Amino acid sequence: MHSQKITALLRSALAAGCALAMCATLAGCSNSSSSSSDSSSKDSSKQTVNMDQISGITATGKLGEKPKVTFKTPMTVQNNTYAVLQKGNGDTIQKGDRVCAQGIAMNVKDGSELMSSWEKNTPDCSILLSDSNLKQIEPYKAMVGQKLNTSIAFGINDSNSANTSYILVYTLVSKSKDLTRAEGDKVADIPALLPKVTLAKDGKPSIDMNGQGSVDKQITQTLIKGKGTKITNSMTAVVKYTGWTTDGKQFDSSWDKNTTFDADVSSSGQIIQGWKDGLIGQTVGSQVLLVIPPDKGYGNKATGSIPANSTLVFVVDILAAY
Repeated sequence: MHSQKITALLRSALAAGCALAMCATLAGCSNSSSSSSDSSSKDSSKQTVNMDQISGITATGKLGEKPKVTFKTPMTVQNNTYAVLQKGNGDTIQKGDRVCAQGIAMNVKDGSELMSSWEKNTPDCSILLSDSNLKQIEPYKAMVGQKLNTSIAFGINDSNSANTSYILVYTLVSKSKDLTRAEGDKVADIPALLPKVTLAKDGKPSIDMNGQGSVDKQITQTLIKGKGTKITNSMTAVVKYTGWTTDGKQFDSSWDKNTTFDADVSSSGQIIQGWKDGLIGQTVGSQVLLVIPPDKGYGNKATGSIPANSTLVFVVDILAAY
């Protein structure tokens, strides 16, 4: 099986009952979910984990490399179970960190490997240990206070017709902090006829449309050039944004909700085409002005407070990518 399916496997199992609520992991299906931007907490203390322990499973091998996982088969596992198989030797993982993990999924009936991200080096970096996620996603609590290169097993018992059960082993290989706002160099020589963006002290944008009307072709203008990872068409960008119609009416803002949005810019991502076209090629830390014509927005159908055939204007801060 393709290694990226590990994430989808995990997410679907977690979403079904939050038994293993890492439902935003190894495959990138979080395009329509928001996560709180409270990820700046510096509390590194371990969390109280309300999950049962898995017994009879071990792992050997060099820390930070693919572990050899063994258990007696056939094995029975239940949701909401875990075991720390190898204690790491790296930096301590803290609340607020974004964690990247390599994963292996193993069939508990015969011990066979179903999927692995190790061979193609495609770790899951969607794991954000924010306060809100720690409240909702019990397995994340098991990661706080661990050291990098720790390997943790989680039990998943699918309630499907095949009654599939498996062990997912995550090795926590790296960590980072998401930005809280765009950081980089202000772009000079922005065309004078574009909407004018003003930033509040906390970074929230406001806008003067400056006579901006409807457009037939998209306008993408970088306002702040970040120095981070370049967004490709296989990635998810973590963003804060505000959107307006050209009459200056705001219809949405993650700043007002104190949330971030995970924008899957791949071809299968469930976001408007104007975002995909505007974000691919940008870098983490950047702030981007998007003026999006109707055919790359919501077309000829009214959506919420957005009238049909609307040209949309967004200011998007790119805070992280995975």
